[in-house]
Amino acid sequence: MIVRKLSPSKLKKLLSPLCFSAYTSTDPISNCLPNIQTFQPIHIQNPAKTLVPSFSLRTFCALSSPASLLSRDGNYNEATSEALPICPGCGVTMQNSEPKQPGYFINPSTKSPNYKAPIDRNPIADEVDISNSLKSGLLKELVEPENEENVERLTLMPPKKPVVCARCHSLRHYGKVKDPSVENLLPDFDFDHTVGRRLMSVTGARTVVLMVVDASDFDGSFPRIVAKLVSKTIEENSRAWKEGKSGNVPRIVLVVTKIDLLPSSISPTGLEHWVRTRAREGGAIKLTSVHLVSAIRNWGVNNLVNDVVALSGPRGHVWAVGAQNAGKSTLINAIGKCAGRKVTHLTEAPVPGTTLGILRVEGVLPKNAKLFDTPGLLHPHQISTRLTREEQKLVHMSKELKPRTYRIKVGYSVHIGGLMRLDVEELSVDSIYITVWASPLIPLHMGKTENASEMLEEHFGHQLQPPIGGDRVAKLGEWVKKEFRVSGNVWDSSSVDIAASGLGWFAIGLRGEAQLGVWTYDGVDVVVRNALLPYRAHNFEVAGFSVSEIVSRADRTKNKQHSNEKKRRLSDTMATEFAPSSTVAADTAPNST
Repeated sequence: MIVRKLSPSKLKKLLSPLCFSAYTSTDPISNCLPNIQTFQPIHIQNPAKTLVPSFSLRTFCALSSPASLLSRDGNYNEATSEALPICPGCGVTMQNSEPKQPGYFINPSTKSPNYKAPIDRNPIADEVDISNSLKSGLLKELVEPENEENVERLTLMPPKKPVVCARCHSLRHYGKVKDPSVENLLPDFDFDHTVGRRLMSVTGARTVVLMVVDASDFDGSFPRIVAKLVSKTIEENSRAWKEGKSGNVPRIVLVVTKIDLLPSSISPTGLEHWVRTRAREGGAIKLTSVHLVSAIRNWGVNNLVNDVVALSGPRGHVWAVGAQNAGKSTLINAIGKCAGRKVTHLTEAPVPGTTLGILRVEGVLPKNAKLFDTPGLLHPHQISTRLTREEQKLVHMSKELKPRTYRIKVGYSVHIGGLMRLDVEELSVDSIYITVWASPLIPLHMGKTENASEMLEEHFGHQLQPPIGGDRVAKLGEWVKKEFRVSGNVWDSSSVDIAASGLGWFAIGLRGEAQLGVWTYDGVDVVVRNALLPYRAHNFEVAGFSVSEIVSRADRTKNKQHSNEKKRRLSDTMATEFAPSSTVAADTAPNST
C-alpha cells in the first residue's frame, strides 16, 4: 500500500466538500421532525422539499436516524424544505444507515481534482509514424493541444450530478427495483390528505390540475376519483365566486400521454372527441383544455407548456396527477426540456409506482409558479397491479400497436395470454371480426369454446403467458365471466371495444348484434365503449396459437419433457424384460450340472 502525506492546505481542499453538500439526502421522516438547533420536537403537517438544498454534514447526521417513522405525506411546504433533503428522483426521504429501509443511499466518494482530466495529447504530434495528412485531417482535433485555460477550468469544475436513492439508481441503470421487499415497507400514499384538500381550498394560489392519462389504457388509468373531486370543487367554488365570496376555481387540463403507441394514421380531431366523451363519462364534467402528447417524441409538449404557463399565472400551483405508470415523471422531464430550463431529472421506469413522494420541481414555470409531481394513484382494478415484474414486462406497451384480427363464428373463443378470454355465444349474422389490441409480446389463441377448460388447465402459465408458471394462475384470483350484448352497423371497421384495465381490448366489427362472454379475473374492470381504433389487420390470424417466442419456448420445454418421459418408459420396459431372463438362467444352471 502506498501512503501519501498531504499538506494541511491540500487536506483542507479535500475535506471542504464534506462540510457543505449541494445534494439532498436523509431517511424517511414522519410528520414529527426534531429541530436541528434545539433538538425539541416540532410538528410539521406536510414536510416540504426542494430539489437541491444545501445542508451541513451535522444536519445530515441528525436527519439520518433510522428511528424516524416512514411517511409519504409529500414535501409541499417551502418553510421546511431546507431541513428535509429528499431523493430528487422519486421524492422519498433519504437515509444512509439502514440498507433495508426505503430511501437508502450511498454518499459518493470525493474525487480528486484530476479525476477524468483530459489526456495530454501533445506527444502525439511528435510521433514520426503518423503522417502529416492525418495530423491535418482526421486526427486534427486529437493532435492540436487543448487550450490550457479550458482544461484547467474543466478539471476544477466537474459537472455535479444529483445524489439519488439506491432504488432510483437501480431503476435508472437496470430498469428494476433493487430490493422488492423494501416496497412493502412504504405506507399508502394518502392523496386526499396531501393533495386533495389543497385542490379543494377556496383560498390560496391558483390551482391547475394536469390530469395525466395513458392513451393505450385510457379507462384503466383515468383517475375517476380525482376527476369527480375536482369537478365538485369547481362547481362549489364557482358558485361562491359568483356570490362575491372567496372561490379558487381549479382548472383541469387533461393530458393524454403515449400517443406514439397509437397508429400514426389516427385522426387527432377524432381522438380528441373520443377523449372528451370518455372523460365526461368518467366524471370530468368541465375540462379547460385537452392535450395529446408524446413525451418520448416531444409531440405536443410545447403547446402544453404554453397553455400551462398561461393558466397558472405568476404564482399558480400546477399538480400532475394520474395513475401509476401513466407517464407523469416522463412528461415533467419533457416539459422542463421544452421550457429550456435546467431541471433535475426525475426517475423514469416502466415500473408502477416509480414516484414515492410529492416532488416540487423548481425552475420549470416562470416567476413564482410551481409544478408538483405526485405519486401515482393505485388502481386495483388494473390487472397489471397483480402481476410480477417479469409479467408486467410482457403486458407493457413500448412500441406502436399493431392489430391482430380474427374472423370467427359462434362457439369459438379468443384468449389474450392467460389474462382474458372472449366467447362468441350468439350472433344475428354468420360471423364477426375480433381485433386484439395489446402488447405484441402476449401470445393469443383462437379455438373452440368447448375446449376452454382444457386451455385453462394445461396451457395457462405456459403457452399462454402471463401469468408465468402454472402456480401463478390461482394467485391472480377467481376466473369469472361477464356478459355483454353489442351491436354495430358496418363490416369494414370496428364499432365497439371491450377493454380490460391494464391489459388491452377487443375491438368488435359486425353488422348486427352479438352476445359475448368475457372472462377475466375477479375485480378487474371491464368496460364497453365506442371503438378507439376502428382499424383491423389486412391479414387475419389463424386458429391455434399465435406466432410467439413464449409459445415456441413453452413448446420446446413440453417436447423435451415428453422426450424424457418416453426415454424413461423405454428404460423401465427394458429393465423389466431383462430381469426375468436373468432369473430363469440362474434357476436352470444347477440342473445342467
